[in-house]
Amino acid sequence: MTLFDQIRRDRDRAPSSSVPGAMRWLRYRLPTGLYARSLLIIILPMLILQTVVAFVFMERHWQLVTERLSAAVTRDISAVIDLIEIYPADEDFDRIVSVAANKLNLTVSREPGTELPSPRPRPFFSILDQILSDEIARQIRRPFWIDTVGDSRLVEIRIVTGDDTLRIFARRNEAYASNTHIFLVWMVSTALVLIVISILFLRGQIRPILALADAAESFGKGQRPPGGFAPRGADEVRRAGLAFILMRERIERQIEQRTAMLAGVSHDLRTILTRFRLQLALAGDGPEIDSLNQDIDDMQSMLEGYLDFAKGEIEEDVGSLDLSALFIKLSEDFALHGKTLTFEIQGEGTVRVRPNAFARLVTNLASNARRYAHSLQITARHTSKWLVITFDDDGPGIPASARDDVFKPFFRLDEARNLDASGTGLGLAIARDIARTHGGNVTLEDSHLGGLRAVIRIPL
Repeated sequence: MTLFDQIRRDRDRAPSSSVPGAMRWLRYRLPTGLYARSLLIIILPMLILQTVVAFVFMERHWQLVTERLSAAVTRDISAVIDLIEIYPADEDFDRIVSVAANKLNLTVSREPGTELPSPRPRPFFSILDQILSDEIARQIRRPFWIDTVGDSRLVEIRIVTGDDTLRIFARRNEAYASNTHIFLVWMVSTALVLIVISILFLRGQIRPILALADAAESFGKGQRPPGGFAPRGADEVRRAGLAFILMRERIERQIEQRTAMLAGVSHDLRTILTRFRLQLALAGDGPEIDSLNQDIDDMQSMLEGYLDFAKGEIEEDVGSLDLSALFIKLSEDFALHGKTLTFEIQGEGTVRVRPNAFARLVTNLASNARRYAHSLQITARHTSKWLVITFDDDGPGIPASARDDVFKPFFRLDEARNLDASGTGLGLAIARDIARTHGGNVTLEDSHLGGLRAVIRIPL
């Protein structure tokens, strides 16, 4: 499990009883990435500001202008009606119609009868219908009917005057602030341009942070960053990148010094052991000589184990490993010892790991099962993100209370293992160290076969 997965899991498991339900609901639905959150920090205030500005503009400016225009048109219509009632003659009506058309931009006609059409449904978002209707009702106070939906450039108004109905066509732009959408178009267009600029800028700022995260994760898996890594971006990101490079160099230098020191100690001890072996060879044969030779072999084995644990294969490059070939080799080794190993691979059989180190990891766990159990089942699940290998044996197992301790260097289970045959006590410690250098882990559980289950989980 990677560090980021661990952080996400701990965050999800954190107690949230003190968090209100709405905040908890919002927390699980907001994006978790820095890039997405940065965009929200920029876009949300911009949208809120534009919404408030648009609402205030619609409520104050647009409505106010429309009210004034509709009131002016209604006054003109009211004046025409008053002139028609004062001068009811037909020739006077024609003059009034001519004046209304030339001076007031109103097309006026008279129709017999007082029956008005049924009211038309009002549009969902139309400020003109309500305001113009209110002005006609307030100023003229006669039965009327309006249509603002039909002709997009004209507004039709019918008003009952005595025994006739006056039909009037007014220009929409003289009763309604029709060019207000230009303001909205400019506002939305400007917002889109600003959002595009913000996205481009944020991508340039987030990319160095992502590169630093990838480099840190690769180093945690024991890998070199792909394509190298160099601090870039803002000053704070550069400082973090430089601190990471210095930290990585210190860790690598410390590992190299430790490996070189132990290699030197190992060389010196090998020389002494070789001298002992030669002296025993000159001493002849006998039970005591054989016992001393066995002690020298054990010391040689322990010395190699110490050196392997200290070295940890940290310097090995990543390559391809064929799991099937590795498992077949292990099964042949089990067969030589009269024991059984079966395996199953789900998914791709080739993985990208540090081959020698990972083979040692699998071999150590399989060797433990071969030493204390009669049969072993290995199941490997290889997905696009994870490699999970499960070892189930029918051996004596390990008590649950000691499953963390067995990964400590030089720890032995005296009750469950023979002290003389238990080796150096570094097998599981080396296995977990290799798994963690790959960014994963090794855990122990109960097996369905009655023994021990060891699980390797490696991110890919």
